[in-house]
Amino acid sequence: MSLAAPGLLPKAATPLRILAASRPTCQFYPERPQSNLQSRGLYTAPSTRSARHAPRQPSQARTFHATAPSLAKDPYATLGVNKSSSTGEIKKAYYGLAKKYHPDTNKDAGAKEKFAEAQAAYETLSDPKKKEAYDTYGSAAFDQNGGFNPGAGAGGNPFAGGGFGGFGGFGGGAGGGAQGFGDINFEDLFSAFGGGGARRGRGRASPFQEEILVGENIEVQTNISFLDAAKGVTKDISITPLVKCKTCEGNGLKKGQSRSTCKSCDGTGQRVHFMQGGFQMASTCGACGGQGQTIPKGGACGGCKGEGAVREKRTVTVDIPGGVEDGMRLRVSQEGDFPPTGQAANPKARTANGDLYVFIRVAPDPKFSRNGSDVLYTASIPLTTAILGGEIPIPTLDGEVKVKVATGTATGDRITLSGMGMKKLNSRRGVNGDLKVEYKVQMPKYLSVNQRTIVEMLADEMGDKNAKRVMNLGKMADDAKKDATTSEEDSHKNEGFLKSAWHKLTHQHEKQKDEANKQEEEDKKKSGSS
Repeated sequence: MSLAAPGLLPKAATPLRILAASRPTCQFYPERPQSNLQSRGLYTAPSTRSARHAPRQPSQARTFHATAPSLAKDPYATLGVNKSSSTGEIKKAYYGLAKKYHPDTNKDAGAKEKFAEAQAAYETLSDPKKKEAYDTYGSAAFDQNGGFNPGAGAGGNPFAGGGFGGFGGFGGGAGGGAQGFGDINFEDLFSAFGGGGARRGRGRASPFQEEILVGENIEVQTNISFLDAAKGVTKDISITPLVKCKTCEGNGLKKGQSRSTCKSCDGTGQRVHFMQGGFQMASTCGACGGQGQTIPKGGACGGCKGEGAVREKRTVTVDIPGGVEDGMRLRVSQEGDFPPTGQAANPKARTANGDLYVFIRVAPDPKFSRNGSDVLYTASIPLTTAILGGEIPIPTLDGEVKVKVATGTATGDRITLSGMGMKKLNSRRGVNGDLKVEYKVQMPKYLSVNQRTIVEMLADEMGDKNAKRVMNLGKMADDAKKDATTSEEDSHKNEGFLKSAWHKLTHQHEKQKDEANKQEEEDKKKSGSS
């Protein structure tokens, strides 16, 4: 199946992909610096799809942090600094205020309050994360209890971002018991606070929200020639993606087997942790991935080992449009991996394949180069053609054409052949770029005697006194004058110095002598015979 490929698209949110789409599509994404596997290939737009392979796990780590009372004043104004102040200046200002208003040395009624304000301001500005949050969101970056909340500005949820660090100060000091709860589901935690116990079942945030499992993307590279990039080409790409297991139809079970209740969570999909102070923490069960069911021992499909997907070699035919550049990535929708739907996946969730990203490398051409959609070519022309003008052949992407060279053309002069360049991507009318031809005059490094004599004569004729002379043109002038007094005086009396010199160089005067002698002999023979 041939996959059509539109042009370059701007970065945009990618909609949820449906497995039963009528036909995959191709899209281009510009190159940008990335690391690891993404350094020269994979580039995806923001997506609202659920997490791959782990649809039930929380998408973010949660933060619950208690700290000093909330800031009542601007910390910069409190310390007497500004946003551009360095860390050293902020520390110096704080030390000055702390020394001035310390309760042990200052017995004024308001000294203790000012000392506390200075401490709170310094705590905010000395922490890079807190300082950045305050500079971005102001006081909204801190919750009502004064705790630092890096996620408050992003949506108002005081538990929406950050890690679980700082929880040791909550609940009277757990003594390290709070460690290891990075996967805690805080929505379930607060429902437990309201209902007096952990919520049972595998309830979601919204009963109308459909869960979709999306497979991983695949990245491959293909090499094309310069002319293929200009005209477009069809390439067969060989890949080995994950596909749905045909033995178990993706459920990961042997025929006749069924999933059993998870023994770790008793089918709830969650595990409840009790902490000091009477608090309960609910987290996703690691044994079943929050599904409440597991594949029993010995019940996994032998073909896919319970994963629900196996690798299969296949070939995808991709149409690469003309005008692509080296380093572009072509996205082929839904030609990536099928999501593993076995052990830790919700059997009721919909599935969608990942995407195939084709990284395009364009080989350099010995004759042409390019600048966007324009093609550049350097044409070498002889010195005589540059001086006298003429016509030369120029290669193009569509074949050879004849181009006229203007008289007096110099190295670096350019001409433009409109519409003979690369195709322009995203052009609805199929507009092409231009072919820009730059001339380079070939200067001879070595000259024969005749060539140098002619060039020196040209320098004399043009009045060039700076040119170097090697040939003895004075002697040639004397010889030309002597020739003018010989029997050929009538034929050469009006030809002048340059023409006489040319005749001497080319031996035309000798040829004329021979022709005259032959003609005289023929005339004598004719007269004698008569």
